[in-house]
Formats: sequence, C-alpha cells, structure tokens
Amino acid sequence: MSHVITSLCLRDGACAPVCPVECIVPGKPEGDWPNYYIDSDTCIDCGACESECPFGAIFLEDEVPATYKAKGGERQSASAGTAGFTEPYDGKNHDGDPVHFASTRTLKVGEVVDLTPSIAKNADFFKSGPGYNAK
Repeated sequence: MSHVITSLCLRDGACAPVCPVECIVPGKPEGDWPNYYIDSDTCIDCGACESECPFGAIFLEDEVPATYKAKGGERQSASAGTAGFTEPYDGKNHDGDPVHFASTRTLKVGEVVDLTPSIAKNADFFKSGPGYNAK
C-alpha cells in the first residue's frame, strides 16, 4: 500500500524533502499535472509526508476518502478547464517560491467531496505521464 497526494494539494512541496526514499515528485507540466505525486513502487509507507503537508492532502491509498467532509476553506485543485474550478490561487511553497493555480475551488464547511479520483491520477502520472521517466 502506498500513500496518495489528493487534489487538496497546492504544491507546497514540504512532503518531498522528508521522504526517505525520494518517491515524491512535482508534476510537470504544471497545467497538466498540478500536484505532487508519490511513486507507489518506491513508497515505503513511513508516513513522514503526511505530517508535513500543510493542506492535509496525503492519505494512505486505501484511506483516501470518497466522502471527505470539508472543514471549510480548503482549496481543491484541478487541471485547467475543469467545470466548477474557477478560482485562481496564488501562494508560496515551503521554500517561499510562488505557486499559481489557474483552476481551484474553495470548499465550504460540511461540503462533501470525493478525493478518490486522485488515486488513478497518481497512477497515471507514473504509468503514462511525465512521471514515467522521473524514477
């Protein structure tokens, strides 16, 4: 079982340097692969990344919630053009570098969202996307 970074990821990147097996990489190009991704073949499930994520975006694969209940204020990221994801996001990562998302949405208190599509997106990044060559 591996960890998965869900669509609550806003590219902070604090998860990557704490990974003892260096299995976490940023998606590129960012417009197509907006989050960070975990190579499930390399991940040892130590959990170090979970506690470093300021957005609570990382879960064990079998614990990614299909019914995530928002506390309110969380941002969910999406690839450009996704319906309902109309808010731009501009922030900074853990190194102070700028982070920009053209397409996000802010979750309301009690809103329920399915984060499980991130499981397939993570797998696709390493099977057929640019992450295939990241190993």
